[in-house]
Amino acid sequence: MIAARSMKDMTVALFGLGGSGIATAQAILAGGATIIAWDDNPDSVARAQRAGIETGDLRRADWKRFSSFVLSPGVPLTHPRPHWTVDLARAAGVEIVGDVELFVRERNLACKNAPFIAITGTNGKSTTTALIAHMINASGRDMQLGGNIGTAVMTLQPPADERYYVVECSSYQIDLAPSLNPTAGILLNLTPDHLDRHGTMQHYAEIKERLVAGSDTAIVGVDDSYCAAIADRLERTGKAVIRISKRMPIRDGYFAEDANLIHAKDGERNVVASLAGIGSLRGEHNAQNALAAFAACRAVGLSVEEINTGLKTFPGLAHRMEQVARLGRTLFVNDSKATNAEAAAPALSSFPRIYWIAGGLPKEGGIASLSGFFSRIAKAYLIGEAAPQFAATLGEAAPYEISGTIEAAVEHAASDAAKDGSTEPVVLLSPACASFDQFQNFEKRGEAFRSAVLALEGAAPIMGARS
Repeated sequence: MIAARSMKDMTVALFGLGGSGIATAQAILAGGATIIAWDDNPDSVARAQRAGIETGDLRRADWKRFSSFVLSPGVPLTHPRPHWTVDLARAAGVEIVGDVELFVRERNLACKNAPFIAITGTNGKSTTTALIAHMINASGRDMQLGGNIGTAVMTLQPPADERYYVVECSSYQIDLAPSLNPTAGILLNLTPDHLDRHGTMQHYAEIKERLVAGSDTAIVGVDDSYCAAIADRLERTGKAVIRISKRMPIRDGYFAEDANLIHAKDGERNVVASLAGIGSLRGEHNAQNALAAFAACRAVGLSVEEINTGLKTFPGLAHRMEQVARLGRTLFVNDSKATNAEAAAPALSSFPRIYWIAGGLPKEGGIASLSGFFSRIAKAYLIGEAAPQFAATLGEAAPYEISGTIEAAVEHAASDAAKDGSTEPVVLLSPACASFDQFQNFEKRGEAFRSAVLALEGAAPIMGARS
């Protein structure tokens, strides 16, 4: 745990008592502050009380007592309207921060030289975060991984000179971290997202920009107009900017050309890595992730050799184009995280011959936007509530069956793929749907797929595949 010593002797209000909220409250207490915590969910309040955290209804609190207000990133700060606690804090002139801000303050206080990589972007940030963490860990360095990827940042080990921090940051967390100052900050890309919480695309982009604006080295993907403008703007202020592109050569920075990662400086180009044969990093989207990870790891001192070792051994992220097993020539891939058509597109674009397991609780628009990939579908195996709708969309564009369940779909797809004469047929779970008709969440759906695949006679798990 990182004790929040920057709040020593303060009285602090906290709202949001999920797992990270309780961890943050405990860090504040360990730092020597007094805390009053609350949540709209009585069960969460009771859980905090059992953990020894003092609770109290913040509606009835004297806000003049509080030096700081720590807000869960899941609670609205601005849109669609500020949460009632935000209104009370602002009326009393109390600062509003989140757990990432507390981490930043502790690093600044205890060990500002501790290498710190922060990652954000609309798409790809979890894979990029996991890849960076893997490369640092594979180099033998002390690596701490947390933030939006699932580990509360204040539960990490305290800052130290040779301790590397890799922190995924959502827009919500950045909005609550005014002092965010990573050694290397990554902004991968920007497309419209979370506008219900940020109001406009411009506001969303402004929040994301703060992460790279506060970094010592800003690493910015320049394949969309928002990020390209941010890179130009930061450079005009004198910020050290490294541009990355998965689609086009650039004069200075890193870009992808076929499977090669190329470092360009003053017009000179050097191939620094190749993604050829690295199954966990297939596809154009993963080229961007690898470019950003490469640039960030170089910025914090890893050698080209260390980075390449990490690239070659990266197992991928669970439920995101996760290679599960091989059976003969057939590769089985778990992309359960693809809960809508846009999210399924990267996987469908990455394989030429696909036995596609799709369906679940349908999202608006269905799979019509994926029609450009239907020629890659050897056969589709449709599950869940969306099966009839998806069948109608596929029509005569691709063969399909209504399998109903993942278990049946895996069995039938494996049998059909075994008869396929192509070099590497792929059985792909990329549902383009929510999971809630049959599963508690996309993780449970992915685990069901994984279990069904590994139950096939002769299935050989791939290195790093979860069991």
